[in-house]
Amino acid sequence: MSLAEAWRAARPPAAGVHLDSAACSRQSFAAIEAAAQHARHEAEVGGYVAAEAAAPALDAGRAAVRALTGMSDADVVFTTGSNNALDILLSDWPGERVIACLTSEYGPNLAIMARHGFEIRELPVDGFGRLDLDAVGAALASDPPALVHFTMLGSHSGVVQPVRDIAGACHTQGLPLIVDAAQGFAHLDCAGIGADALYSSSRKWAAGPRGVGVLATRPGFLTEDTRGRLDHAEKNVASHVGLSVALGEHVAAGPEVIQARLREVGAATRRALAALTDWQVREAADEPSAITTVLPPDGVDPLHVRARLIAEHAIVTTYVGVERAPGEMVRPALRVSPHVDVTDDDLEALTAALAAVSGV
Repeated sequence: MSLAEAWRAARPPAAGVHLDSAACSRQSFAAIEAAAQHARHEAEVGGYVAAEAAAPALDAGRAAVRALTGMSDADVVFTTGSNNALDILLSDWPGERVIACLTSEYGPNLAIMARHGFEIRELPVDGFGRLDLDAVGAALASDPPALVHFTMLGSHSGVVQPVRDIAGACHTQGLPLIVDAAQGFAHLDCAGIGADALYSSSRKWAAGPRGVGVLATRPGFLTEDTRGRLDHAEKNVASHVGLSVALGEHVAAGPEVIQARLREVGAATRRALAALTDWQVREAADEPSAITTVLPPDGVDPLHVRARLIAEHAIVTTYVGVERAPGEMVRPALRVSPHVDVTDDDLEALTAALAAVSGV
C-alpha cells in the first residue's frame, strides 16, 4: 500500500475534495479515538486520575517533537496553538523589546508583538520575498535586535525560507532565535535548525486535533515562573493525547518520506493550476512545499470563489486576505494545500471547478 493509500485508509472518507491542509488537515481514526477514549476515561475516573494515566502517551508525544526538531534536550509543552506559543514566549522575554522578522511576517504574529511592546525591524529580503542571504549578516551585525523571530513557511505563500541560514547568522551574532513552524512542522525538515525556541500548531500538517499546539525551547530559555505557570495551567488532555497519537503516526510513516511526497504534491498542484492561464501561480514550479497560492483574474473575488467551490463542488481551499501578510501582500489570493493523499482526479476537479466558478 502506498503512502497516499495508507493515509486515506486511516481516515474517514472525505466529503468532497479536501485541499486545505495548511488550515486544518483531516485527523486519523486513531487520533480521533485516542482523544475520545481519554474523554471517556475522565468521565470514569476523574480528570486528574485520567491525566496521570495518560502520562506515557504525552511523554511519547513530547519525545516525537524532540525527534522531529532535533532538540533532544528541549523542554516541550503543549499549548492551545501557535499564537498561544508566541504569546508565551514574548510575555516571558526579559530583554529589550526589539525583534527582527521578515517583511512577510504573519499578521496575527505582528499584532502579538505589538501588544507586548516590541519594536519591529525587518530582515532583508530578495525580490521573491525570501531572506537575502548576502545582506542578513551585515544587517544583524550593524543594528542587532534583541530577538529574531523567523517564520520558515508563511500561511500566505508556499515560499520556503532558509531557516538554517538565519540560524547560522543568529549564532554568529549571539542573537536568540524563535522559529514559527506552524506551516513547516510535519511538512518540511525541522530537525537540527538550531533555534532557541520552535513552535507549531497541531491541526495543520501533523493532522492532529484543533485547539492544541507544541512549544519546544532549549533548557533555561523560559523563566522558571513561566514554566511553573504552564505546568499548572488548565489543559485539554484529550487533545494532547490525540496530537501525541498523530505525531506517532507521522514518525512511523517516515518524516522524510512524507516530506518527499509533499514536494511532489506541491509540484503537481502547481502544474495543474498553471493550466488556468487567467489565474497566476505565485510559487516557482519546483518550490519545495505543498502550499500553492494563486491570484485570481481581474474582477474575480477569491473569497467568493472559495465559497462557491465549497457550496457547488464540495472542494475546500483557503481564502488568503492581505491581513495575513500585510507587509508583503497587495491583493487577496486563493490557497491550495493538499496532503499526501491527493489524487490527479482531485486536482482535475479543482481546475475544472475554478474555471466554472470564475468564468475563465
